[in-house]
Amino acid sequence: MIKSKNILMSMGAAAALAVTGCASTDGGMGASAGADASASTPASAPVTVGGAAMLPTNNIVENAKLANNFTTLVAAVESAGLGATLSGPGPFTVFAPTDDAFSRLGQATIDSLMQPEMSQQLGEILKYHVVAGEVTAEDLMEQIEAGGGQATIGTVNGAELTASLEAGNVKLTDVRGNAAYVTTADAKASNGVVHEINGVLLPTPAA
Repeated sequence: MIKSKNILMSMGAAAALAVTGCASTDGGMGASAGADASASTPASAPVTVGGAAMLPTNNIVENAKLANNFTTLVAAVESAGLGATLSGPGPFTVFAPTDDAFSRLGQATIDSLMQPEMSQQLGEILKYHVVAGEVTAEDLMEQIEAGGGQATIGTVNGAELTASLEAGNVKLTDVRGNAAYVTTADAKASNGVVHEINGVLLPTPAA
């Protein structure tokens, strides 16, 4: 899980935080006096998710297919007909539930959501995990701090998520009060960024 700013910034080199509008880091390997820092700073390594490197040259869907813990998410995206959208130019920020996260819904629920007649409902659940624009982990932390401990995040579903910190961990809370935590941040793609989370968030209040 993401811990406070110290750990967030220590992830910078590996998590490719040096993007427009975000602070860059040289991972302790800065240039010597008079040298060109851009020439001496090594390129950041891709973030690894599900045993695979998330390549910044791939789009979000292509990277998700490489990860061995996003198989349910990939199947859900395809079932809901969102593959083309999330392969498009974006940029998008995706809070991506792992297979373990989906398993907590129960296999019967997953099987039901994958039925053709449930594609619209499934699509709304998935869109609740997507934000228009690119929001890095650093951006998210800054929003939480600016909000006095929490930030409201608008999703492409139209419903909102609440981001906060709990014991130093980034926590996302849905409209039902269910929580998920970011477990791997800043998996960069050509059309946005993915943050792995350990729960599935639901966009409608409980009956």
